[in-house]
Amino acid sequence: MQTTFVRQPSEARSEVNQLSAGSSGHAGRGGDGKPFPFKARANGGPSSDRSLIEALMASKVFQEYERAFTEATGMPVALRPVETWQLPHHGKKNEGSFCALISEKSRACASCLQVQEKLSESAAYEPHTMGCPNGLVETAVPVRLGDRLIGFLQTGQVFRKKPTQTQYERVAKVMGEWGVVADEGRLREAYFSTRVVPGRQHEAVVRLLAIFAQHLAMLSNQVVVQHEHSEPPVIARAKEYINEHQTENLRLGHVAKACNTSTFYFCKMFKKVTGINFTDYLSRVRIEKSKNLLLNPNLRVSEIAFEVGFQSLTHFNRVFKKILGQSPTEYRSQLLGTGR
Repeated sequence: MQTTFVRQPSEARSEVNQLSAGSSGHAGRGGDGKPFPFKARANGGPSSDRSLIEALMASKVFQEYERAFTEATGMPVALRPVETWQLPHHGKKNEGSFCALISEKSRACASCLQVQEKLSESAAYEPHTMGCPNGLVETAVPVRLGDRLIGFLQTGQVFRKKPTQTQYERVAKVMGEWGVVADEGRLREAYFSTRVVPGRQHEAVVRLLAIFAQHLAMLSNQVVVQHEHSEPPVIARAKEYINEHQTENLRLGHVAKACNTSTFYFCKMFKKVTGINFTDYLSRVRIEKSKNLLLNPNLRVSEIAFEVGFQSLTHFNRVFKKILGQSPTEYRSQLLGTGR
């Protein structure tokens, strides 16, 4: 894990002024008032990855982790897509009172967004912690599927060491220049009541996030398969039919016929409701089944491939790695603890 500290307020004013004016090279707001998005860093499709992150956020496992994390650490945690212009902790439980206070002003918000953008770029491959001009730190942990970055787990709005009076006076001066309206007592209280998380404790917090990021990556396929919206009956019937016949040489026409619809109509509706096409969904169902079978060390990978419906071992290996970011053998070794 690396830590970066951005320049102090007095050194960053020119950049913040550019942000507030909508400088095109940074996250902020343009002349039309619309926010600039972060620079794209993902190798996959941004839309599909955003949908996957949204599905993970809606999952029970993430919501339970979020609740446990905030109760145990007193820190906010967010799961966000790669491309976003929003402040990840704004309005969330345990949002820092100082950050909540200054985020209401456009110039202060622009400075925070600048930190978010730089943090995203630095945390693409490993956890990264960055200090903001006000002395607080923010940490992002990448959530990756193989070589593809799909999002970040993020926490922060804390000090690594207790702030000083000199530091506060410098920050208070810049807050006044930025137009943050708050009486001196309120601003001081918000600043000095910000949580302090010492070095070793902070490293442990980041490690917890890194472990959970790996778990989310492994869970992502299951979430795609199981995540339910208000599905039309035809789609619910299609999923049921696919689960029952996944080991067969299943075709789109077979499922459409079982649902009493035309192939064209079924194909269009299935993609609209689930966000992926029939072939990809079928592959994900089969991979999810194979994950359970891989727990049995007595089954060969080739046997598992044919058992779940793949017609060749090569195709199974390729699809498995595409979806989960690792080969079936690597996945099995990780689960059973047989790898090096």
